Amino acid sequence: MNLVLIGYRGTGKSEVGKLLSERLNMPCVGMDAEIVRRAKMPIPQIVEKFGWPRFRDMETEVVEDLSSRDHLIIDTGGGVIERPENISALKKNAQVFWLKASVAVIVSRIQKDTQRPALTEGRSFTEEVADVLARRVSKYKSAAHHEIDTDPLTPKQVADQIIAIWQKDP
Repeated sequence: MNLVLIGYRGTGKSEVGKLLSERLNMPCVGMDAEIVRRAKMPIPQIVEKFGWPRFRDMETEVVEDLSSRDHLIIDTGGGVIERPENISALKKNAQVFWLKASVAVIVSRIQKDTQRPALTEGRSFTEEVADVLARRVSKYKSAAHHEIDTDPLTPKQVADQIIAIWQKDP
């Protein structure tokens, strides 16, 4: 059984994934890092050179590979839920945890991140986060077995909640 973390950028997936890996003694695989490793270039360069559709294809290839394995913590990219086939594959052998956060908290956490290109054109950063998040909320909700609001919590507290759920219902 895998443990999958979904949610928008800045909700704590990577940090919580590392904590869970240490505490549950399970390897954590960051999907974005895996895409970068396979493509041998950073995500902004992938998108600039090949476009978002090719990036999403690469993401789906990584989902298929990781979902066929067992006993992993999978730290997904924020847009993994854009393709229903990704969620179907991930849910076959996993508990899926949606890490949620408000727009204000997300913006405060990721405003200096340069590893992802803009998802929308002609919008302020806050407007982009709000627009994309609003569009994705129902997809995150339908993909998740469990939801955790990370706004008031430290990464350790989020990991504690996930571990409590995981150990009760692995």
